[in-house]
Amino acid sequence: MKRPMITLLFSLILMGSAIGVSVFVSAITPNTLEVGSYSWGAKGEEVKQIQTKLKQWGYYEGNVDGSYGYKTWEAIKKFQQKNGLKADGIAGKQTLEKLGIQPKRQEVSNNNTDANRDIYLLSAAIHGESRGEPYVGQVAVGAVVLNRVRHASFPNSIAGVVYQPGAFDAVKDGQINLNPDETAKKAARDALNGWDPTNGAIYYWNPSTATSKWIWSVPITSRIGKHVFGKK
Repeated sequence: MKRPMITLLFSLILMGSAIGVSVFVSAITPNTLEVGSYSWGAKGEEVKQIQTKLKQWGYYEGNVDGSYGYKTWEAIKKFQQKNGLKADGIAGKQTLEKLGIQPKRQEVSNNNTDANRDIYLLSAAIHGESRGEPYVGQVAVGAVVLNRVRHASFPNSIAGVVYQPGAFDAVKDGQINLNPDETAKKAARDALNGWDPTNGAIYYWNPSTATSKWIWSVPITSRIGKHVFGKK
């Protein structure tokens, strides 16, 4: 009788962990995509149509490859600004109609897909910004991204924070496009589960490479690996 009971308890623990991740991701991404919308991480022929239209009209300079990445996201934002739409980088119903693309009919939306995109993007940011750092330092970078999502001074989504102009070197130098390793993915999940080794930091920097004098005015909350973390 002991072995079945242990197996049952282990299964319940795993279920609880999975539910915890799902609930936490939902809490930090309140604005899930409407049915038939496209955003970071989307792939397929519909994305190619979007890229083709944007390229024809001078908004997009990347490859028409059917992959909704940073350049497509930026091009959509520029198009939205020019056409009086909410500039969130998401190709929703109104944006698609302005592009002359018929929104694809779908019977159900997949909120899990949105959550998976957030986890992958957070992993990519961690990998690009802090691979080679101790594991706790990688979790700390993920925690800073999530702290910004919840902070009034920053965008309220992971994609918005990561792709905020000038925010992260990994976006500037293209390392955000590298495939994150398993360590980065695990660090992202730990951060999403609430582990914050930074004590609420919304900034981090490397003292040996930082060129901004302003950053040193930020009160320091912790030092992990090569990074210093702080918040105002």
